[in-house]
Order: sequence, then structure tokens, then C-alpha cells
Amino acid sequence: MLISKGVATLKALQKLRSNPIQLKQSVRNSSAGWNYRVGPPPPSKTVVLAAEIVQGFAWWWVLWHLWTEPGHVFGEFEYPDPSKWTNAELGIPED
Repeated sequence: MLISKGVATLKALQKLRSNPIQLKQSVRNSSAGWNYRVGPPPPSKTVVLAAEIVQGFAWWWVLWHLWTEPGHVFGEFEYPDPSKWTNAELGIPED
């Protein structure tokens, strides 16, 4: 097993030696511009408008459902008063 790994490593090193340019260049597969120590370019007006529309719809959805169905967030029933619970309900043995 060690010999097979060594042979594969030697073949890879031989390929790298035959083409030394590959050691110095990196492949970039991105389509965006490269910014170094500067801010990114501003988004287009279409992107800003689409973001505003999606954000407005999301806030409308949340606020509408809080207004019309508050039980999903706050619960559907009143919280019981703990001072009215009996010892039997709480599992406390008799004295």
C-alpha cells in the first residue's frame, strides 16, 4: 500500500515539474470583479427594487399574521394562576 501511494505521489510531482506555470497561477472561476481594500460595487437599481419588494412582502406577512392570528405567538389560552393550584395537582404529599 505504501508503494502504491508513493508511485502516485511521484507521478503527480513529475507532472508539476513538467509544467511549472501551474504552480504560480491559480484558476478563478468566478464571474464577479475582484475588490482589494475597496468597497464592492453598488448593486443595480433592479436588485435594490427587488430586495425592497421582497422585504416589504415579508414584513407584511409577519405583521398581518401577528394581527389576525396572535395565538400562534402568544398562545391561545390564558396562563393559569399558580396560586389556585392544589397540593394534589402539584404532586405534593399530604402533611
